Parts: sequence; C-alpha cells; structure tokens
Amino acid sequence: MKAKLVRMTESELNMPALMEAGKILKNGGLVGFPTETVYGLGGNALDPRAARKIYEAKGRPSDNPLIIHIAEMESLPLIVKEIPEKAAILARHCWPGPLTMIFPKSDLVPMETTGGLDTVAVRFPSNRIARELIRQGGGYVAAPSANVSGRPSPTMAEHVIEDLGERIEMIIDGGQVPIGLESTIVDCTEEIPVILRPGFLNQEKLEEILGNVELDPGLLAENEHVRPKAPGMRYKHYAPKADLSIVEGPNEEVTEKIRCLTIENLLKGRKVGIICTEETRGLYPEGIVLSIGARAEEETIAKHLYEVLRKFDETEVDVIFSESFRTPRMGMAIMNRLLKAAGHTVIQVGGGGSDEEI
Repeated sequence: MKAKLVRMTESELNMPALMEAGKILKNGGLVGFPTETVYGLGGNALDPRAARKIYEAKGRPSDNPLIIHIAEMESLPLIVKEIPEKAAILARHCWPGPLTMIFPKSDLVPMETTGGLDTVAVRFPSNRIARELIRQGGGYVAAPSANVSGRPSPTMAEHVIEDLGERIEMIIDGGQVPIGLESTIVDCTEEIPVILRPGFLNQEKLEEILGNVELDPGLLAENEHVRPKAPGMRYKHYAPKADLSIVEGPNEEVTEKIRCLTIENLLKGRKVGIICTEETRGLYPEGIVLSIGARAEEETIAKHLYEVLRKFDETEVDVIFSESFRTPRMGMAIMNRLLKAAGHTVIQVGGGGSDEEI
C-alpha cells in the first residue's frame, strides 16, 4: 500500500481531500497531517483498533500514550472526568496552540489510546488543516509524530513519506511546519501543574499565566525505571542513524574540541558530521558541517533541528558532533530533544579540568 498524497495550505483548504481523509479515519485508517509543531500520524482516538494500528505503523511501544487532538473546546468534557481550574485557565490562554494537557480520562477513551494509563493527553492545535481533519474524522484524533519510532520527528511531508509512505492510507502535505518541536506537555492532574515535556511554551510563559508551575526533574536526565505520563518521554527518540555526541562548555573550547574530535575520527576513516550555528559554521574546516540556524534567533534552531538530523542520515556520516544550544527561551526544549537524540552522550569541556564524557 502506498499512501495517497494530497497538498493544500491553511489559507486554501482542499475540502474534498479532507472529507476523504475524514472517512479514512472513521473507518479505522491512518492519515499523516501537518500541525503547527510537527506532522502527526492520525487515527480515530476512540477506536482501540486504530490505536493499535498507530503503534504498529510507527513500531512504537504500546505503553507509550498517544495525544488526543480536538478541534472544539466543547469536545473536551466527553473525554475527561474533570477539567481543573488551572487547566481551564491555560486553555483560555493557550488553545488552540502548541500545548498538551494531561487530565483524568473518561470511560469513553480506550486504554489502548492512553497506553494503559488512567490519564489522557489532549491538544487543540492551531493549524487549520489539522482542525478541519479532526472535524471530518469525528472530532477525536489520536496523533503521535508521523515517523518511525525513535527517528527524528517529521517537519515536512517528505519526512512522513520516507518513514510511513508504505504503511498508511493518506498523507496531507501542508508544507514545512512553523515550530518544528513537539508541543509542551503540562500535567494538570497535580495541585501544582508540572511540565512533563518542554516546548514552544516555556516555564516562564506558563508561570505568567498560572503562577507556580513545576518542572519534571527527569526532563534533562535519563531514568528508564520511571514510567512517565507524557507521550514520547520514556524511550530514546529523535535519533539519527549515526552516533551523536553533544559538546558542552565555553564557546571557544567547544569549537576547538569539535575540531579535534573531527580530525581524530577522519584519521580513523570515519565520515564526520558537525551541527553548529550560523555564528560558528566558518570555524569548522573539516567534516560535513550543517548550520541549525542563528543562535541569536533560537526559533530557527528549534525549527531546523529534526531536519538537520535527517539530512545527516542522507549523507551517511558515521559520527556527529553537536554544539550545545542552551538558549534563553526555547533552550530547555531544544536540549531535551537533542539529549534524547544523543542518548544523553555529552562531552563536557572547560572549567579548568579534563574533558569528561557523561
């Protein structure tokens, strides 16, 4: 089976194609579609068979919960047992948009969709294509990122075709997504809301709205023994085919270390990739150098992260060395994804001591 490809824009919706896609979803099939964050792999969220199809198509562990996407606020009460006051406040300020909230689930939501949990993750995307698809598909669409599990998330339809073009019924090409990182996930079942996955909406922004918002302590650490509520946070994700290491420390020492590592690996006959910014790309005379964007414009780093990781797969490099990107507003989200892609392999430089890999 080869997925049918249809193209449209948010300003010019292709309603016949969206109606066809909606029928696919209602009949238990799968559709790849754009959101403002990444491309999603959609199935009927209330159909256990569709959830199983999503897991099978992605090669995703079935205990990894899926996010339910809605297109109307009126849809929320049917799939959750309660809407906490702070969740309602966040919804008023941030929906539609790149925010997922976790609620106690209602009996309408099958356990297959929630990965066996009694909570459900819900998002109301701002992308018009996504919202109309959700309406045509019955109002509740479960949609993880539209990639093979563990691979970099798709930010263009070409990425969905590459990973899932032979496994699903339709792919809607809405162009490159504007954000490029998955939504922020906030657990609203706690008295103090907890950020379980960082994204475009950072802690500072959420605290402007709510007051105190906590961070999950495992965000930038690895603990395989803890089963998280947040979709996509338990297993290694976003990884390129080559081994990826992040080099962290003072800027001058980072670039010098990457140059040394590049020469060492080239002498061993390995093909080397380097992830850098526009400000530093001229400092790397050797290796395949890809700029992720301007450090001064951190949104460009977020937007191009997965695209750059996929480009290195095309170049068939053996190893990749990346600068660290702890930028002011989106740095936590960027580093969360990059650390998972690297399997938390970090080479620390500077500080007066010897280099250390952690």
